[in-house]
Amino acid sequence: MTTEATPHPNENGVIPKAPQFAVSSRMATGRAMSLDVWSIFNAANLPADCINLGQGYMNFPPPQWVKEAADEALGTVSGNHYSHPKGRPRLREAIRDHYSQYFNRTLNVETEILVSSGANEGQYSAWVAWLEPGDEVILFEPYFDQYLPSITFNHGVPVYVPIHPPEDLAKATTSDDWRIDFEELRRAITPKTKMIVVNTPHNPIGKVFKQEELQKIADLAIEYNLMVMSDEVYDCLVFDDRPHVRIANLPGMWERTITVGSAGKSFACTGWRVGWLIGPESLIGPTLAAQTRIVFCTNSPLQEAAAAGLEQAVQRGYFEKQIQEYTERRDVLLNYFDEIGLKYSLPFGSYFVLVDISQVQIPEDYPFPETIRGRGRDF
Repeated sequence: MTTEATPHPNENGVIPKAPQFAVSSRMATGRAMSLDVWSIFNAANLPADCINLGQGYMNFPPPQWVKEAADEALGTVSGNHYSHPKGRPRLREAIRDHYSQYFNRTLNVETEILVSSGANEGQYSAWVAWLEPGDEVILFEPYFDQYLPSITFNHGVPVYVPIHPPEDLAKATTSDDWRIDFEELRRAITPKTKMIVVNTPHNPIGKVFKQEELQKIADLAIEYNLMVMSDEVYDCLVFDDRPHVRIANLPGMWERTITVGSAGKSFACTGWRVGWLIGPESLIGPTLAAQTRIVFCTNSPLQEAAAAGLEQAVQRGYFEKQIQEYTERRDVLLNYFDEIGLKYSLPFGSYFVLVDISQVQIPEDYPFPETIRGRGRDF
């Protein structure tokens, strides 16, 4: 059957080849053309009785009162139209009211808060605003996979500094046992270094950085005049009474730090794509200008719902309850690993756990899907 999309033979009966165009050089960087773990697992034809442990994918909905706020916003006129590129006033005010106490300052809703289309897009906008070709960005390995293409798309150069695993994996370990060699970090800094990316609580280690660790990073940032992107989207998922320390609060760091937050992680609504950046006007202003040219604004009704979430969270004791529920989920999962004898690092934050599968016997002829052929088994 011939359709309109099917090329027609020419007068010689030959179907012409489709025109070929040169792909942008940036598409050859940062594994941009490779499938990420989300693309692979989302498309996987998993059996009905299979539990997907390959992604940070919640199997429960947002709180009912947050969903009702989204429905209410959809019933209004303004909730269905463009928002200001900075974000809707109600959400920026809710972010101010919720976060000011954690930053030891009253945040300015006009100049120090930027609502983004998910935390990932906010970070991308910051890299658009701040990276020149050849600028180096330090990433601590392992890292959230979206950092890499977002940096290289903007002509940045990633520089990797490992978070070293525990020396004895045969023993019970925790995310505290994953450590940075700060002399190694110092050696990674060059005259081209522009920024250090910090992620706490960490994806995928579950590490909650201690103040002394963040202070050492801050000391180097100040010494070499570097910016810091502090990805704190899991700030509401810290377990076992561990304190969440914000590097922006350390002396001399507010002026050089962009802190990243997420409604998706806070309220189990990752598909809503609502996040925010907090920082000084000098850093937020250019990032706003970049974001305005990328997405213009973030979807309006779900901004209203995120605002309702922050407005009511304290009164409802929501975050405390959420930590209790996630702690229970973590412990259920880890108990199963204990039962089958798999070693892991106990995570103190986020919703990830690193498991040592070196003892798992995978048949040599196991039919792995083509999408992961050629990749390491820890990809």
